[in-house]
Amino acid sequence: MRAAAEIVKVHPETLARLSQPKQFLEVSLPVRMDDGSLRVFTGYRCAYDDSRGPAKGGIRFHQDVSIPEVKALAFWMACKCAVVGIPFGGGKGGVVVDPKKLSRGELERLSRAYMRAIARNVGPATDVPAPDVNTNALIMAWMMDEYNTITGSIEPGVITGKPVAVGGSLGRDDATARGGFYILRDLEKTLGWDPKAKPITVAIHGFGNAGQHFARLVHDVGYRVVAIGDSRGAIASESGIDIPAAIEHKNRTGALPSGRAITNAELLELDVDLLVPAAIEDVITTRNASRIRSKTILELANGPVSADADAMLQEKNILVIPDILANAGGVTVSYFEWTQNRSGFAWTLEEVHARRQMCIRDRVHAFDVVREAWVDRLQPVPDLQERHVYPGDAADDGHVAAELEAHLEFLGGARHLVDAVGRGAILGAVGEDVGQRRVVVGVVAARDLDWHAEARVVRDVGDLLAAPVDDTAVVQGCAVLRGGHETHGELPGWNGAEDTTRAAATH
Repeated sequence: MRAAAEIVKVHPETLARLSQPKQFLEVSLPVRMDDGSLRVFTGYRCAYDDSRGPAKGGIRFHQDVSIPEVKALAFWMACKCAVVGIPFGGGKGGVVVDPKKLSRGELERLSRAYMRAIARNVGPATDVPAPDVNTNALIMAWMMDEYNTITGSIEPGVITGKPVAVGGSLGRDDATARGGFYILRDLEKTLGWDPKAKPITVAIHGFGNAGQHFARLVHDVGYRVVAIGDSRGAIASESGIDIPAAIEHKNRTGALPSGRAITNAELLELDVDLLVPAAIEDVITTRNASRIRSKTILELANGPVSADADAMLQEKNILVIPDILANAGGVTVSYFEWTQNRSGFAWTLEEVHARRQMCIRDRVHAFDVVREAWVDRLQPVPDLQERHVYPGDAADDGHVAAELEAHLEFLGGARHLVDAVGRGAILGAVGEDVGQRRVVVGVVAARDLDWHAEARVVRDVGDLLAAPVDDTAVVQGCAVLRGGHETHGELPGWNGAEDTTRAAATH
């Protein structure tokens, strides 16, 4: 963390604040087993940081769950949410258990016991859990039901990754994989890859939800998946694996199909174009980093490469697409689900896919900038926001008003936002910045919106106008929100230095 902070010039006080989680909870979970006995399990929940919004992160059921693991995963979630620009902090939870050894009834009772234990610490405005390793939509539904029973309310936004029938979002099932897939397609030009012109070989470590969906997506566009592995072992085929058949067999039998058997250790060391760790953390460490032959690694799992191993891979000129970018598709759609729950809307699958692409479209550029700075360590990191040219007539008052009403209902101040835009009080303005055209967005809002809400409005309006909004634009937009002016710059009531600091710290 400190090495990365040095590269991107993170303020020492910010680094000090991020060195420890805001809150960590350890709970005991007594569960009545099918045979009548009582077992007590240990559970954890960490809210690492909530500066940007409610803590957000999954719940995993695994026998190796530990305090350091949960804290590390929660920190990564905070970074991930910031990378894709969604208004969440970082959180994570887990239970020390092998769920494969539990019956369905025991699993439900454990899930409900966990929610009872953490109910005071979670909620749609404080900490929003989601599925992770060995948990799924059904378990999330049990937990949501338990929370609603405890509170006597109906709060679908307390948890994401739920079944669609009880408030889940379309597109959540393959969200993590699809996000990584979008990143890969955006990087193809940089990598010089064209899977339709030349075979691009892929090895996927982990063939659960994320691994299966990623394999299907890359297979469909022409990539050659030559190896897949799960917790029991792996198979390989130089000519390529029939991915649809492998997925069907795995989901029907619980095992990989027959084929040339290899170990997972051998899979990680295959000479392939793309290696995709899609299972658990620390599968590439100092013990095997020297034997990794793939020149590109896409971290679909959380933390699959240890910090020391990452340095070794860098020395070998291996490109690592980090997890906080590569697997951010899952939390992005979780944000969409939470937004839909809070506003009472339900988006189509097409809308979900389009909005997800919008969230991550500029993140590859940011990744390239940081990577280049890391390589030479001599160049300062420039503004990570890629500049674009947009037409001045990107949207009219009526269009923006309609979109705002649909997208910002959850803010509670949407009605007067719509009215203000409809009156033309403030419109998007095209200006010049360092010789490049950019869009600075402002909109009039109620004076009772806090600074976080103001910033969220500015960013949301920027999304609606297809205009990326950086921290400077946020500061300017918030000044407009408070002052109601159509101009930008030195505005009455705006302390530029103070607000710039707040913008950088918060966003």
